[in-house]
Amino acid sequence: MLKEHRMALFACTASTDFASKVVETINETKAPEDVVLHLGSSEFTRFSDGEFQPRLTESVRGATVFILQSTYPPTDNLMELLLMIDATKRASADKVIAVMPYFGWARQDRKDKPRVAIGAKLVANLLKAAGADRVMTCDLHAEQIQGFFDFPVDHIYASTVFLPYIKAMHLDNLAIAAPDMGGAKRANSYAKALACPMIICHKTREKANMVSSITAIGEVEGKNIVIVDDMIDTAGTLTKAADVLMEKGALSVRACATHAVLSGKAYDNINNSQIKEVIVTDTIPLTSDPNVDKSKIKVVSMTQTFANIIRKVYNYEPISSEFSF
Repeated sequence: MLKEHRMALFACTASTDFASKVVETINETKAPEDVVLHLGSSEFTRFSDGEFQPRLTESVRGATVFILQSTYPPTDNLMELLLMIDATKRASADKVIAVMPYFGWARQDRKDKPRVAIGAKLVANLLKAAGADRVMTCDLHAEQIQGFFDFPVDHIYASTVFLPYIKAMHLDNLAIAAPDMGGAKRANSYAKALACPMIICHKTREKANMVSSITAIGEVEGKNIVIVDDMIDTAGTLTKAADVLMEKGALSVRACATHAVLSGKAYDNINNSQIKEVIVTDTIPLTSDPNVDKSKIKVVSMTQTFANIIRKVYNYEPISSEFSF
């Protein structure tokens, strides 16, 4: 007797809330005859020497298993994901799909100086070695990272949620800005979709996470500017760009960034800058510290988009309709 193929969805510790919302959304949009999906049961044992071991506490034999984990902070969360994939494969899952809303190490996508590692390629190799059959991720720092993988990659764009949000603000004299030359392609796509001009900020760095100067290229005066980027780390580039744009006569400066890494003094940098609002997604949760002022930060959810694409990938349906560009 043949058994019907099934979907299973598990979460590692960094993305439990995100995964729960994805499961909830999948169940809200399922067909009446579909089985109700639940978040898979697992446990993580941590040892005194710092090691940890995941264990699935339910069967996944023959299932297509989606494992959700953003790899920030990168080290433990990546290792946790790799162990979870290995455990799932050894439990006789049919397919294992790593869902990584935020793909850590993505900034290490090339040899930008002698004798350095290409971290993004190494992570791709590790995911394959662990047993992943597919990866689903959002707004990679460089799109060519998809070529590091020897299996399918579903690259999701946060423009799905950012474009409606920007349009709903009904800003007059809107302009889209790239925070650096590397973000020009992304900013150009937003500018085309919104039928507005584009501004490019050119930055020079003294060292990593330290911007020495920024200049703006394009018409700034009298514009309500939205800076678009894939992530905010220390917010040094973003806030300096906002201050420069305001000095050049911009009416207001906002930012849309997919991944809220927000390390170091990022929250203070944002609050002390002239930036009016920062819109981020929930691929990385904001700090839970009640003493941190998050009043300038607005979170829009990517769970609906991920839920739709997970369902379509499982059912072998095309996913291009989920992308704004």
